[in-house]
Amino acid sequence: MTALHLPAGGSGFRSRIRANLPHLSASMTKIAQLLLDDPALPLELSSTELARRAGTSAATVTRFCRLIGYEGYVPLRVGAAADVARSNTHEAAEPDVRRALDPADSPADVIRTLLGAHVAALQSTADLVDTALVERVAAAVAASDQLDIYGIGGSATMARELQLRLYGIGVNAHAWGEVHLGLTSAALLRGSTVAIGISHSGRTKETIDMLSLAKSSGALAAAVTSDPHSPLAAVADVHITGYAPGEYLQPDDLSARYARLFVLDLLYLMVARQDFRRTTTMLAASTAAIASHRRAPRTTSRRPDPSPSKGTTTG
Repeated sequence: MTALHLPAGGSGFRSRIRANLPHLSASMTKIAQLLLDDPALPLELSSTELARRAGTSAATVTRFCRLIGYEGYVPLRVGAAADVARSNTHEAAEPDVRRALDPADSPADVIRTLLGAHVAALQSTADLVDTALVERVAAAVAASDQLDIYGIGGSATMARELQLRLYGIGVNAHAWGEVHLGLTSAALLRGSTVAIGISHSGRTKETIDMLSLAKSSGALAAAVTSDPHSPLAAVADVHITGYAPGEYLQPDDLSARYARLFVLDLLYLMVARQDFRRTTTMLAASTAAIASHRRAPRTTSRRPDPSPSKGTTTG
């Protein structure tokens, strides 16, 4: 099956830079650091002037633009302008996402740091995700004979959650968190089938093996990771970025999971809207099927007034 080479959608100028930092050359890293420190620089400098400021060449600036998803310096300037405008609009309302966790922090400080990390993860993911690509995967899932979802450890829980939600709207979905069972299913995929591998790092060997086998069996293989250059992304036909900045807490903190859950929720909703009438019919049927097993809400009776009524004496 032919790989889908699509652009890394979204308008998050700084999010794109952060997502690609681990894969930049030394000269490109200098450009990236300048732009992260001062996102307004492209609005003030030409590409030649930016190159001189970074101690590199204009050709390197052009390569840098293309590597982070822009066709050239002019589209990068547009992305920078949008990012600066958004930051100016929301600066007062946004939590502090730049500070790291300190053992001496108060509980309120911990809450602000944690909230900042989660907000940054979700915003970065929303900036980076290519909705046209997710829509294409969703259409393939909705039309598939079978969907396999692979994940190990914490990603297995996400795979199971996505499987349950899609199964509830009529998708023949299966989640595999054990490599032997997953490989068996992957080997049997034929015809109009889709396989999704979930991994934050994109380097979990079991998930790579399962998705690779599914692809060789003829399935459309999609990877959901935070690293578009990871081995899992490399074996997939389609890569969807679920990005979480790792400099605030730990690379495997919950903000990384929320970023991937955001992408999986988006995929579910995109599948659901492919045939919305069928989706609502399926959801109504599943709700009715389990209605008799739900406990009725408790009714609270009004407590009697403890005060004595008129004409009554207390003894």
